[in-house]
Amino acid sequence: MKKRIILPIVIASFAIGMLIHHVSFAETKELQKTDDLYKELELFSDAVSIIRTDYVEEKKSKDLMYGALKGMLASLDPYSQFMDPDTYNEMKVETEGEFGGIGIEITIKDDLLTIISPIDDTPAYKAGLKAGDKIVKIDGTIVKDLTLIEAVKKLRGKPGTDVNIIILRESDKKLLEFTITRSIIKIASIKKAEMLEPGIGYIRLSEFQENTPKDLSDALKKIEAENLKGLVLDLRNNPGGLLDVAVNVAGKFLEEGKIVVTTKGRVENQNLEFKSKNKNNHLDYPMVVLINGGSASASEIVAGALQDHKRALLIGTKSFGKGSVQTVVPMSDGSAIRLTTSKYFTPKGRSIHGEGIMPDIVVEYEERSQKDKEVDKETALLEKLIEGKEKTAEEKADEKKKKEMDSQLSRAVDVLKGIVIYSGK
Repeated sequence: MKKRIILPIVIASFAIGMLIHHVSFAETKELQKTDDLYKELELFSDAVSIIRTDYVEEKKSKDLMYGALKGMLASLDPYSQFMDPDTYNEMKVETEGEFGGIGIEITIKDDLLTIISPIDDTPAYKAGLKAGDKIVKIDGTIVKDLTLIEAVKKLRGKPGTDVNIIILRESDKKLLEFTITRSIIKIASIKKAEMLEPGIGYIRLSEFQENTPKDLSDALKKIEAENLKGLVLDLRNNPGGLLDVAVNVAGKFLEEGKIVVTTKGRVENQNLEFKSKNKNNHLDYPMVVLINGGSASASEIVAGALQDHKRALLIGTKSFGKGSVQTVVPMSDGSAIRLTTSKYFTPKGRSIHGEGIMPDIVVEYEERSQKDKEVDKETALLEKLIEGKEKTAEEKADEKKKKEMDSQLSRAVDVLKGIVIYSGK
């Protein structure tokens, strides 16, 4: 009997000893980290002292500290950065949705300043800049050593002024030069909402802003009133926007309580789940979502959620792969730190960052050739001669829409029509 009592006591004592050892080891490890930090800070302090006493020109302490913070944040990833008070104020102005520039979203990818996408109907879009273009020079300055914020500053300016940009377009394997006139950039979140042909609706969503959920609801109401049987949601060259808006948009097409996206970071409170709160019930028709290399961030969240829940088919090419969350922390002197704190994952746990979203059906982008357009004219003329009558304005408008379709949109319409026929709708 005594042996039976002693054995649990020995096991319990051993377990307590191991726990104390584990806690002691953890504390020692944490103390070691703190000691290492103090040593590195001592190294930093020595470097600052040498600069202040021996550098050829006298430097202000704040300039030295700002320079150190900029370098430290820039070394983490392309999206983390230190913003001095002027830069922070400029960033706040940008989020108001109207600013002077050329209309591109940029990032640093593979150590190169890269265009995520040109914004529809802006000077950059009209000039012919494309998603994936690498910016080499801005107004004669090589951009290799510029931070993201510094590059943005150089691209912005007074409306009506010109900026010269040299880009590398890998598909052409050559440098291309553009001179673009800046203008006030006004971004409308819904660019188009129309019926492409009877039963097939189309919505072009260009950016996720505060007013996007309302604008999208209005657009859906408009086309659903026209006997909608299938919807194409176009997220091509949509660089993203606000996370809560992306969750709201995806939630319009999902049943209530479905996971839209999760975020995961080092700190427990950064591990979050965002679920749909569908009170709109836009669930009665099949969907195709168009994506490409210019679809990033919030666009990838929506596309990934609808794909994982089998609510929509994705058509196009792989998305950009910008799936990290940045938190802006204001500092006491009016400056701020923008820090990557977590990453986005689709409902099935797929990482978006650096991976992108792969469409279900890969279709490369192709515009209708000039030859096809000439054939269309000849066909229209022949039909007129045979039938001996003019087509109605509505028939002409429908034909025009079909002729303006690119390869990806045309494939999306064909797929939707097939699904509608198969489902008996």
